[in-house]
Amino acid sequence: MVDIASTVEGVQDGRIYIEHVNRPFLDADGTPDQYALERAIKLGWLLRQESGTYVKFTQAGAELFA
Repeated sequence: MVDIASTVEGVQDGRIYIEHVNRPFLDADGTPDQYALERAIKLGWLLRQESGTYVKFTQAGAELFA
């Protein structure tokens, strides 16, 4: 999930619309039990906006791809 998010260009303030992560994940035959968004949030790599519209890399998450 984080790998997919790292390939998506963020919009205003580095936000990544969640559908730009979900669709490629599902298209790659990802299944709900493989969905790692919650894990990435718990590990402090991504932040999710309250409405669930977008995610954003934290500094720790961005450093994974630096």
